[in-house]
Amino acid sequence: MTTDTHAAGAHDHHHDDGHAHSTFSGYMLGFVLSVVLTAIPFWLVMSGALPSKQITALVIMAFAVVQIVVHMIYFLHMNAKSENGWTMMALIFTIVMVVIGLSGSLWVMNHLNSNMMPIHQMSGMK
Repeated sequence: MTTDTHAAGAHDHHHDDGHAHSTFSGYMLGFVLSVVLTAIPFWLVMSGALPSKQITALVIMAFAVVQIVVHMIYFLHMNAKSENGWTMMALIFTIVMVVIGLSGSLWVMNHLNSNMMPIHQMSGMK
């Protein structure tokens, strides 16, 4: 009465997911890029090289996006081929959620800042 319910090759798990594991030189390249992409924004802030805080913030955010891509490619080994594209779909969903969250937070903080009563007007209210 016992029947084998497993297929003949059901337990043959292969670890070839469509993405290549990196070599030592690939990891070192990712590390060097990460260090450079961290050091440049640090230098921009510490030296005051850019004329305004808004431009500095935008440049730092651009470096952050590039660094996220470097980490995804060199350390997480993400590409459009791995897991039949589901990791790319999850990445797109995550990016959309992060953009909505960050832009909404910045919008709320900006409006709170512009709608708050200045401190010099509060001193005359006693």
